Amino acid sequence: MKRRSLLRGIALLPTLPLLGSHASTSLAAAVGAGVTVSPLDKPHSAWRDLLSPEAYAVLFEEDTERAGSSPLNDEKRAGTYICAACYLPLFDSQHKYESGTGWPSFTQPIEGHTATKRDFKLIFPRTEYHCARCGGHQGHVFDDGPPPRGERWCNNGVALRFIPEDQPLPALRS
Repeated sequence: MKRRSLLRGIALLPTLPLLGSHASTSLAAAVGAGVTVSPLDKPHSAWRDLLSPEAYAVLFEEDTERAGSSPLNDEKRAGTYICAACYLPLFDSQHKYESGTGWPSFTQPIEGHTATKRDFKLIFPRTEYHCARCGGHQGHVFDDGPPPRGERWCNNGVALRFIPEDQPLPALRS
């Protein structure tokens, strides 16, 4: 394990009580334990030349795109939603649903491919989630989704790319 990853994991240990209880992997677990996705050791600024300004602002400055602005809201085909930065698969289209919020929403992520942390930017606590590989901000998870899980993974469309089922997934970016 790289020294930086180990130190990051140790630094997050005191925050464990603040992490959400959702099915994704917490930041501490993604960094330190046996998750199949290894975090990249790449500074956020290195992604700037690979992304649009809007995607960079959402992924690495934790901005939010305007509701209703993503073409992915209307995407109905079978396929996979991948991180717009590193191309890690995050959601399967079978878990996408229309939440009425104006952002692409899913009932669950691909196991182990997201990491969560508590966010207090709107005063009240929310559970924010990131790509477990590059750390790019994706959105927030709420407990008002449909059964059986009751989760709404509300994602910024600009932080995702959709790959139709009949196309191969692109190689992961490093």
